[in-house]
Amino acid sequence: MPTIPDHLQNHLDILFVGFNPSLRSGEVGHHYANPRNRFWQILYRSGLTPRLYTPDEDGDLLELSYGFTNIVSRPTRGVEDIKPEEYAQGRVELRAKLTEYRPQIACFVGKGVYTQYSKKAKAPWGFQDESITEGVREFVAPSSSGLVRMPLDDIVDIYRELKEGLDLLREGQS
Repeated sequence: MPTIPDHLQNHLDILFVGFNPSLRSGEVGHHYANPRNRFWQILYRSGLTPRLYTPDEDGDLLELSYGFTNIVSRPTRGVEDIKPEEYAQGRVELRAKLTEYRPQIACFVGKGVYTQYSKKAKAPWGFQDESITEGVREFVAPSSSGLVRMPLDDIVDIYRELKEGLDLLREGQS
């Protein structure tokens, strides 16, 4: 199955970093396309997007200065199908993308994505005290997968913290 193209450009406000594409995303070529994934609803409810977007509009979010990538590019049924060597290669590739494109914020969509990238045993939700990539603020958010047992309202609240942090960054630039 082909990989899904990243949506990247220099100096994005937020680069969303997922584990890897779902099989459904691989089939249709768009990020967060599994119908049970709540990513688009979370962005809208948290105020990060002005309306509810759909997976086939993922490229349109570049206009909002949001981009997409994954730590592993190969679509799989679940994260348990990702091999350790894929994570090792993904860490190298992700660090290169963050260094080259310099988003203001890298939002890791799932604690596991962040711990795989950072090699830290655990991480709190929200902005991290120390960044792995210099000049890029790192934010750890819950996964948007429908398999996550955290109540949706709690997930949305954490993404609201991301929105508030982004607003502060934008205010500082004007």
